[in-house]
This record gives sequence, structure tokens and C-alpha cells, in this order.
Amino acid sequence: MDKKFTGFVIYGIIYSYMNKYKQKNKGFTLIELLVVISIIGILSTLAVVSLNNARVKARDAKRVSDVKQIQTALELYLSDMDGYPAGNNLELGIASLSSLSSGNGFGSSSSGTIYMGKVPANPGPGGTPYRYTSYTNSSAATVCSVAPCAWYRLTFTLEEQTGGLGIGAHTVDPTGVY
Repeated sequence: MDKKFTGFVIYGIIYSYMNKYKQKNKGFTLIELLVVISIIGILSTLAVVSLNNARVKARDAKRVSDVKQIQTALELYLSDMDGYPAGNNLELGIASLSSLSSGNGFGSSSSGTIYMGKVPANPGPGGTPYRYTSYTNSSAATVCSVAPCAWYRLTFTLEEQTGGLGIGAHTVDPTGVY
């Protein structure tokens, strides 16, 4: 037999076998499917972790924004009322302390000049409620129970470092946020 002819015969047999095999098995193997499913699982896990970090950062950014808005409203109150509203460890943003006005200070209703129609609450989960306390002087030793008060402290917490502020409890007073 000629070597060329033998080569063609062998090639024809292999080609014929491969065509039959490909026609019978057009789907994916179990291994291929498991690899693809594993890759999709890993990618979705990374996406969820990334999304949770974005949510924490968004809540912290809102907290910083909220306390700066409250601070601005308190400074407007100071300029009109010659002091700050009275209060001891008030949890801001709840129904009974939802506004800031010249007639009621922090309260559920507003009268007189309204400095903040809706006092924000801590965006949950995480963090602690915004707490307001007024004092008779800047040493913050004696709580002021009758407005106008000379000093205040507003406390809040952050879940992560945000805008130069570290994780944990922070205080706002007339001199700034620290």
C-alpha cells in the first residue's frame, strides 16, 4: 500500500470519528459548567462586598452633612435669640424633637421663626442617635435648662473614616466638629 493512501485513510477515519463525536456532544461538560458557576459566584461576592462598603460610606457622609446642617441652624438660632436652645441629652430626629424654631427650640411643633423644619435622625443601621445638650458656658460643666444657653454639644458616630474624621464618636460644638 502506498504511504500517501494510508495517510489519507487514517486521516479520513479520524475525521469521521471526530465529526460523529462533535455531533453527539454539542453541550458543555460538567467541569466547564462548574468553572463558569464558580467564577460567577466569586464575582457576585465581590460586588456585594463593594456595595456594602458604598452603603456605609453613604451613611457616614449623610451623618456629617446632617450635623453640619444642624450646626448651621443652631448658629441662626443663636444670632436671633442670643443663645442656643435648652436641652439635656436630647435624641434629635425623633417625633417629639423633629423641628427647631425660635418659639419651641427643639420640639415636635414649630412657632416663631423656623430654623429647621425637619431635624434629621441618624441614618441606620449603625451609628448612634444624634444627641444634643446645652450648657451654661464653654467649659460644658453645667447643663443649661433655660434658653438662651451659652454653649452646646452635639454627638454622633461614624462607621468608617469620613472627611478627615475617624471611626467612632465625634462632637460638634460652636467651634466645629471634632
